[in-house]
Amino acid sequence: MAPQPDPKAFSAGEIPRRLFFYNGGFLWNRRLRRILALAGHDLCLGRPGPEDGVVVWGRSPTAGRGERIAARAGVPLIRAEDAFLRSLRPGRQGDAPMGLILDPFGVHFDSAVPSRIEHILSRHDLDDSNILARAKAGMARFETLNLSKYNIHDPDLLLPPPGYVLVIDQTQGDAAIRHGGASASTFADMLAAALVEHPGARVLIKTHPETAQGLRPGHFGPEVESDRIQRITAPLSPRGLLDGAIAVYTVTSQMGFEAILAGHRPRVFGQPFYAGWGLTDDRNPPPRRGRRLTAAQLFAACMILAPLWYDPCRDRLCSFEEAVDQMEAELRALREDRRGHVAMGMRLWKRGRLQAFFGGQRPLIFEDDPERACAKARSKGRGLLVWAAKAPESPPADVPLRRVEDGFLRSRGLGAELVPPLSLVTDDLGIYYDASKESRLERLIASPLPAHALLRAERLREKIITTGVSKYNLAGSLPDLPEGHRILVPGQVEDDASLRLGGGDIRSNLALLRAVRAANPTAKIIYKPHPDVEAGLRPGALSPETLASLADLVADHADPIALIAACDEVWTMTSLLGFEALLRGRPVTCLGTPFYAGWGLTRDLWPAPARRLRKPDGSPVPRPTLDHLVHAALVAYPRYYDPVSRRPCPPEVALDRLASGTIPHPGLANRLLSKLQGHFASYAPIWRRK
Repeated sequence: MAPQPDPKAFSAGEIPRRLFFYNGGFLWNRRLRRILALAGHDLCLGRPGPEDGVVVWGRSPTAGRGERIAARAGVPLIRAEDAFLRSLRPGRQGDAPMGLILDPFGVHFDSAVPSRIEHILSRHDLDDSNILARAKAGMARFETLNLSKYNIHDPDLLLPPPGYVLVIDQTQGDAAIRHGGASASTFADMLAAALVEHPGARVLIKTHPETAQGLRPGHFGPEVESDRIQRITAPLSPRGLLDGAIAVYTVTSQMGFEAILAGHRPRVFGQPFYAGWGLTDDRNPPPRRGRRLTAAQLFAACMILAPLWYDPCRDRLCSFEEAVDQMEAELRALREDRRGHVAMGMRLWKRGRLQAFFGGQRPLIFEDDPERACAKARSKGRGLLVWAAKAPESPPADVPLRRVEDGFLRSRGLGAELVPPLSLVTDDLGIYYDASKESRLERLIASPLPAHALLRAERLREKIITTGVSKYNLAGSLPDLPEGHRILVPGQVEDDASLRLGGGDIRSNLALLRAVRAANPTAKIIYKPHPDVEAGLRPGALSPETLASLADLVADHADPIALIAACDEVWTMTSLLGFEALLRGRPVTCLGTPFYAGWGLTRDLWPAPARRLRKPDGSPVPRPTLDHLVHAALVAYPRYYDPVSRRPCPPEVALDRLASGTIPHPGLANRLLSKLQGHFASYAPIWRRK
């Protein structure tokens, strides 16, 4: 064992501000340096003073230099390691970690010395109801999102039939084996025990992701395979494999921890951080540990209390929940785009942003001709992306197709002015504004949600109200409004697909105003023209004479959110302003069938589709709450892109950008550049082949 310095008055685990390092990883690993800086630590070269510390990477081969210097100088030794939700791909494939564990006591995989995690597990009050609620919600998200330490697995791959014994392999030479009370021979013992203890059962050996990628060898090669034993090298879901297992065997792998989260009591042959707490069947019980814990308490210590989590979009430290939000956004992009897309019916100016949204795994191939687009998709094993308004009536049955549209938290400026979006929706069933057929959004609204998802939606909704964010976030003032019961009537673009496909028998701004006036003869009607119509970019304008006879005030270029707050209710055909009014607690009357109508949250003067009321078996569709609707429309349905960090992001980041205005805004020159970028984005596969 390397010499351990006397921690002096360091028993509580304080970490000095200045940390000296002696290996190159702390120089070239920008994410590592940034997390340490945000945590208040300065990385230094030279000789540490009495108030300083030395930082090393875990038990790496280069850690010995720092260990020796810390021992000679009598200063604290800090070990850094990846957090247990690390990244999409292994670090050897270039992905930076989502979080770190800084340990002033030891390192979590070394059972010889109590680590920071062991200190928390043995001494912390893990009965705190708030921490346990967060842990249980985090465990639920791990299951729902199919999370693991590395997340390159494909949840769509077919899993083996359940009923097998799962044996977890690890990479050769892993420090967690050597310092976890095990050796290479332990793996042979583990496999032999699994075969003996489960006679006749199939045994599946899960290879490490780095082994499957050819980066590092494991302990089990093809020679161990037989009629009973099969190695799993395909990127199958770790959670899916755990769910199908009747028993789990591990040495020190983190998958043993994940097995506990999945409800197993794994057989453990080494001394990992999760052993010895009453949650494992330990063949080599670790010393010192005797406290009995629940899985939620273990999760709380390892995922909430111990790590430093990093938000790469907002460049700050963050909570565990925010780290999962970011991972969810990146995972969705990985999983939906891993096979690539052929994009059809996309305007030139949109292509640069579409490439940023959907081309991160494989660059988009743009093809306007439908037949050629389908042929390219078939030949390359890709799906089709098509702008929803240009989607074919009868899409090809043998090619996956997703319709694309702007999201509901879009931009600071109009799409008609070539302002690129921060959010886009993709829909493999229909599209949200087409009430004639089911959409993916409808299915999300009708699906049950866990409490933690509703809490997230509530917080998002409250922040939208506080910041005043809307779809386009256009500047405007609030005119002097007439006294009385005010009804806000938002005008719409009259050739808009939402009216054609989701409208009732009233599909024009004139007919809408006449209907509102007829139903509310004494009310004060405030008419808000659509921004695209105000800008002269789309049809739907009414003459001043017509408006004077039907509306008490025409709120040209007014702030729509301020108008919602100042009015008592909203009447609309299918405008998104109705949804934004619902968010702010205003009654909404619908004369068409927008996505938010028909769920019991609006007054509907046009019949809602029967499928929003009854399931195919005739049973009623549960009535969603407002926050259920918010989660479906603003969290689960859209994808978001952060133009500052240039990566997928959760809705909370997009909301921050829209609220603060820290978004590159295209002027005339930028709009021309956007068209040029769109042209070159069409040829991205040439120089970004994958």
